[in-house]
Amino acid sequence: MARRRRRDGLPSALALTAASTLLWGVAHLRTGRVRTGAALLVCHTAIAGLAATVPLGHRPQLLRLAFSPGWLAVTATAGLVLAAVWVGVVVRSWFLVRPARMPAPRRAAASGVVLLLCLAVSTPFVVVAHATFLYRGALLSIFTSSDHARADGRSGPWAGLPRLNVLLLGGDAGRNRFGVRTDSITLASVDTRTGDTVLMSLPRNLERVPMPPGPARERFPDGFAGDGPMTPGMLNEVYQYAEDHPEVVPGVPRDSRGPALLRPVVEAVLGQPVHHHVLVDMRGFAMLIDAMGGVEVTIPEDIAYGRRDEGLLPAGRHRLTGTQALWYGRSRTGSDDYVRMARQKCLMRAMARQAEPHRLLPRFQQLVTAARRTVSTDIPPSLLPAFLELAEKVKSRGRITSLPFVPPLIDPAGPDYDLIRARAARAVAKPGRQAPTAAVRTAAPATASPTSPDPARPVSLDEACPS
Repeated sequence: MARRRRRDGLPSALALTAASTLLWGVAHLRTGRVRTGAALLVCHTAIAGLAATVPLGHRPQLLRLAFSPGWLAVTATAGLVLAAVWVGVVVRSWFLVRPARMPAPRRAAASGVVLLLCLAVSTPFVVVAHATFLYRGALLSIFTSSDHARADGRSGPWAGLPRLNVLLLGGDAGRNRFGVRTDSITLASVDTRTGDTVLMSLPRNLERVPMPPGPARERFPDGFAGDGPMTPGMLNEVYQYAEDHPEVVPGVPRDSRGPALLRPVVEAVLGQPVHHHVLVDMRGFAMLIDAMGGVEVTIPEDIAYGRRDEGLLPAGRHRLTGTQALWYGRSRTGSDDYVRMARQKCLMRAMARQAEPHRLLPRFQQLVTAARRTVSTDIPPSLLPAFLELAEKVKSRGRITSLPFVPPLIDPAGPDYDLIRARAARAVAKPGRQAPTAAVRTAAPATASPTSPDPARPVSLDEACPS
């Protein structure tokens, strides 16, 4: 069959080029290039079919690949290559069907239309590739590259692990402060079957915390006493102490010393294992909230903040900015550490409930940038799919309760660690199974503080947090 070229007028040529943009090979078939046109048509159909069916039938595999930095780089690069091929098809189609002779103004206008078609094709790929590389950089920056996850396709990563315990730390490293003070310390214990979660909060001013065996206990056999006779030796100082004294955590890399000491200390205090930790730097916390578009909370009473009552968060339902949310979780003006701890749990609950994909995806780049500056963890990337599935289970049908170890249950200056461990064991015990209570003593005052929750049982966040 003789090949036809440049036989159509300009409107027809542009229409054929646009059709070839939507379905490869149309212009080639129109000009008699049957084999090439058929091959392009088959390739385009195959690519479209894979794009439509693979996400539906292979979601678990794709979810795992989404947390593999190597596959992310390959996918982004393949997308850019596909975009280049698509642009090449559009341009070649135009050259096949364009009129032989056109006045300069019409040629310029037609070239502009073809350029717009090329941009329409390539821009989504470029945007997705940029976001993918940005996301890959965040994975490499936030999550540890070492991987000790148990991979078992039949039983899952939580096989043999009835509860997953993640230590949530809020690091307070302000401009006028040296080092990191972990003023927020919470162990989130999640039932891997039901999603039920217990948030066990330790006060930052807990004193004489037991140290793990080894150099740390040899230096502080009677519990942590701080870095000198004038320091109280509180729990929130342990992290920075390890950073400043590498000899108490020998062989640990510099950027892991704080968690390496604080994790076994929390294990000794609560009598519960710590499987992973997440540290949120409060300097970037406000950025994270702003990247989410703010967070809605109900404030039952006015909250003043700042050293000299710089601002006021009025009572009522509000969408807080990052700075306001930071003060909501940190302010002690007119209150105390224990009221602040309760507010922090409510803030965590609000953030978890409002982290909906349709709200977060449009702010993807801001979220990734904020997370890189704010979050550090030892969770390996390969466990992230399982963490996401468990988080969805917690959000959809899990019950979240809070167990704060605060007065009158616990005196931070003279804590009863046997009591703390017994209460923690009781909180995570399965229904029908009693945790050991021999060490529980009833020395707590009978009159509870009006700002403290009932220490006798874990409190549901749905009950404790105003809605």
